[in-house]
Amino acid sequence: MRDVLYLEQIEQAEALLKPQRVDVLRQLAEPRSCTEVAAVLDQTPQRVYYHVKRLVEAGLAAQVDQRRVRGITEGVYQAAARSYWLSPELVGRLGPRRVRDELSLGHLLDLAERVQADVAALDRARPELPSLGVSGEIRVRPEQRQQFFDELKDALQDLFSRYGGAEGDAFRLAVACYPNHEGKTDG
Repeated sequence: MRDVLYLEQIEQAEALLKPQRVDVLRQLAEPRSCTEVAAVLDQTPQRVYYHVKRLVEAGLAAQVDQRRVRGITEGVYQAAARSYWLSPELVGRLGPRRVRDELSLGHLLDLAERVQADVAALDRARPELPSLGVSGEIRVRPEQRQQFFDELKDALQDLFSRYGGAEGDAFRLAVACYPNHEGKTDG
C-alpha cells in the first residue's frame, strides 16, 4: 500500500468522490472481503462488491488475496493507498491566468499545487527520502510587514546563492507565508 496516490484522471476522481465508496475505501485500509465490509457498513455484500469493483477498475483498490468460503471463492481487497490527493488539474484553471507577484494569493496557490504534485511524485520505495517540514507562527505589526518580507527574502536568497550549485542532491525549497485565520491579527 502506498502512502499517497495522486489522482490526475477524472475517471479516478469520479470513482472516488461518492460517499459510499469513500466509506468502503476506509474499510479497505486493511485487507477485507466484501462480506466483511458489508457487515461493518450494514450493507449487502452485493452492494459493497459493486463499489469495490468500481474502485478496483479505477486503480484505487486491488484484490490482494482470495479464499474459499462455503464453496465459493471470495476476493480479499485492500485500498491502494493510505491517502488520496486530487490534482488541481482535474478542474483546471477557471478564467485567465494572471501574472502573479510573489506576494499574491494566486502565487501561493500555484506554489501549494506544485508542492502537492512534487510530494506525490516522490519514490516512496527509496530507502531514504531526506526532507524537512517546518511550520510556525510569526506575529508582525503592519508597519513592519515589508521589512519582515524583505528580511525573509534576503535570508532565502542567501541560501539559494550558497547551495545553488550544479553538484549534489537537488532539493526544492518552498516557503509560504500567509495570514493565520485562527490567530488574532492587528490589521
